[in-house]
Amino acid sequence: MLRNVPLPRDLIRMIDSERKDFAVKAGRAHPLKSSLGIIIFGTLWTAFTGIFVVAFLGPLFVGKEVHFESNGVPTVASPDNLGPILVPALIIGFFLLIGLAILYWGFSSAFKKGGYFVGTPMRLIHYYKGKMRSIDWEQFSGDIEVNGNVNKGNVSLQMRTGKMVSKKNGPDRYVPDVIYMSKIPNAFEIERICRKRIKENDPTPPNI
Repeated sequence: MLRNVPLPRDLIRMIDSERKDFAVKAGRAHPLKSSLGIIIFGTLWTAFTGIFVVAFLGPLFVGKEVHFESNGVPTVASPDNLGPILVPALIIGFFLLIGLAILYWGFSSAFKKGGYFVGTPMRLIHYYKGKMRSIDWEQFSGDIEVNGNVNKGNVSLQMRTGKMVSKKNGPDRYVPDVIYMSKIPNAFEIERICRKRIKENDPTPPNI
């Protein structure tokens, strides 16, 4: 077994007498690059919406009037008469909240811990904050990505399950579910073990 990591008592009970191929504690729930992508997108969304907040609502914050057209009719809003600008302000605020929510999601995923992963000859077990998930090796497709170095690395295991994602200007695309073991020690050795177990438990009959 790779590295004798102290495991939570509930996880030890679940493993019972099964032999452990490896046991690691992941530093992150997701690869850092995916979290950075969400943060960048959220920053751009929030910044773009912020332009409308400053341009459209900024004058009201300093006691000035805002002149705009509503259904082709010139309209004036002021700190004493906010009624005409209430609906546009709610729409802008809604999009601003979306941007802030994306940013929160990105930062949360960047700092969220990954929990424990234990591999046995029959399954991969994930434990995080009292919740346990057991996945048989036959549920994985064998498409694995690994990167990093000897000390810390990331392993991504694609599953046979997934979902169809609709694209506005193109055909629908199938996106498989992925199990991430991020910021773990001995990533390349663990990838080798996972690949071996997936092949041993492959339900697809071999071509003759």
